[in-house]
Amino acid sequence: MATLQGMSGVDLRALVAEAADRLPLWVGKIYQFDAKTLGIRLNGEDRAKYLFLVETGRRAHFTAEFPVPPKNPPSFAMLLRKHLEGGKVLGIRQLGLERTMSLDIGKRDTTYHLIFELFDEGNAVLCDEGYTIIKPLWHHRFKTREVVPGAVYAFEGSDCSSLSPEAFGSMLAQSDRDIVRTLAVGCMLGGAYAEEVCRIVGVEKSAAAAEVDAEAVREALERLMADVGQRREPVITASGCWPVVLAGDEVRERFATFSEALDAFYPKTVGGKEEAAAGKPRLSQAEVIRRRQAEAIKGFEKKIERNQRIVEVIYENYTAVAGIIATLDEASKNRSWQEIEKVLKENGDNPAAKMVRAVHPADAAVDVDLSGERVKIHVHETIEQNLGRYYDQIKKFKKKKTGALAAMERTVPEKPRTKRNLPLQKKRWYHRFRWFTTSDGTLVIGGRDASQNEELVKKYMEGGDLFVHADVHGGSVVIVKGATEHLDEAVRFAASYSNAWKAGHFTADVYAARPDQVSKTAESGEYVARGAFIVRGERQYFRNAPLGVAIGLQMVPEVAVIGGPPGAVTGRTKVWVELRPGQFEPNDTARKVVRALREKLSEDEWKGLKNALNTEAVAAFVPPGGSDIVES
Repeated sequence: MATLQGMSGVDLRALVAEAADRLPLWVGKIYQFDAKTLGIRLNGEDRAKYLFLVETGRRAHFTAEFPVPPKNPPSFAMLLRKHLEGGKVLGIRQLGLERTMSLDIGKRDTTYHLIFELFDEGNAVLCDEGYTIIKPLWHHRFKTREVVPGAVYAFEGSDCSSLSPEAFGSMLAQSDRDIVRTLAVGCMLGGAYAEEVCRIVGVEKSAAAAEVDAEAVREALERLMADVGQRREPVITASGCWPVVLAGDEVRERFATFSEALDAFYPKTVGGKEEAAAGKPRLSQAEVIRRRQAEAIKGFEKKIERNQRIVEVIYENYTAVAGIIATLDEASKNRSWQEIEKVLKENGDNPAAKMVRAVHPADAAVDVDLSGERVKIHVHETIEQNLGRYYDQIKKFKKKKTGALAAMERTVPEKPRTKRNLPLQKKRWYHRFRWFTTSDGTLVIGGRDASQNEELVKKYMEGGDLFVHADVHGGSVVIVKGATEHLDEAVRFAASYSNAWKAGHFTADVYAARPDQVSKTAESGEYVARGAFIVRGERQYFRNAPLGVAIGLQMVPEVAVIGGPPGAVTGRTKVWVELRPGQFEPNDTARKVVRALREKLSEDEWKGLKNALNTEAVAAFVPPGGSDIVES
């Protein structure tokens, strides 16, 4: 459970699994917002962008928006940019079940490890390929380890769920504590998750660890870790933020990803964009350009004025300057500039030597103090040639000033601001399943795999629902959440997201049944596989249901890519395409659909919809197997 004080090792396990699902990733810009908070812009495939926020000692998750970074990046952020920017994230790992994670980043011919510690005061540590520390955010020396440059970082930790049955049983047998404390402390689960394991097993938490059924406890722990790593159901409850729902907890809000839950749960870091922009009037493009031109003109005038002043003081000190040029020009024929500089310092009482303030050997020049103005004089040039240099500078900046004044007189056409307020669709609990809404507004959800099929029936199927499934081996369990007059849409949905599509069929038989007809209990001697069910009693059959899926861009009430039966999608979308079983793999199909939808939009419309219309959003609605786009 993540609390305001920080995340647990189990929470980090869920976050690491979620982050690893987004690989491959590439490192963009790295920021440090304060003494403990870092941010990494990560680029994914198909132009996906992710913002990864880490508050060392407390939390790590993807976020919708970074705080405003400081104008001058801290040295640690600059070091990370130097070593990691542009590198490929090869892996995201957790140290056992401890609150430590590593981003393994390949760049050129080496692999770096960027390690984040979320325990105690926290730390961020950059290591080389052999885990030798290059630089930590904070230097620490402990009795058992050192976190300083040059030391080797020991990235290893224990995880009870990975122990063999024998080792796990031995660990419990040797414990002198009760089972809940053995799991909470010895296995680093924490109290809430330890109690959940006891509840799953059905043992009293006060029972001695050495006396419980070790195999049952281990299986319950593996089940919990599998849910955390693969079947997450992120929620916020009264007690905190969870990657899965534990028994007895009252859910306040559900989220599509654990990162979204954490982002909503933790307070925003001070210095957000809205705060930084508060009170500052927004200038138009023309006003910004005019301000810059006015500042440039002031700069040109200052440079013109200074060069004119230099010309004046050279004329005022004509004889002295000519003497310095003649003396140093002659001296340079026989002495090095280092020797000349030494002689000038030793003769500091000489009026001419006293005028020389600095020597520039590479330019054969000296800085001379003329009436309080520091002037650079080239000793191998005549006094007129030196004056010519400054006249050239005056001409140059006068020309620039004239150009800037002419530009200011020209009217800068202001581009009309057509800001479109297009709210993106908020993530909802059912978005991780296959889903669509019928033409009359009934939610229909389906499983993406055997695990989700199992979950839908056990957790989400209720008395007033309808169980729908294609009459083929392999396919989505489809749950119609309530009554609808468009059951044909749910039937087509079930047919399309089944192995009938993968087999290249264009029709399939589908049946429907009541929830009380669906069971996991097999007859004696029979076995029901994971994700499969026994349906008893009379079913309602729909013969030769056509296969076909539409994917389109919805604009109201929220902007989102939606998909499902054409009858339920085309009326809700601005642009859409239809898919039928065909030859192109799902990933290729998703890219083709994005291109097809983009071609139906104007350039201005597309610019405002980039965050909504992407390959990842489309891929969620592409059926398994090959597909073709039906020309509309």
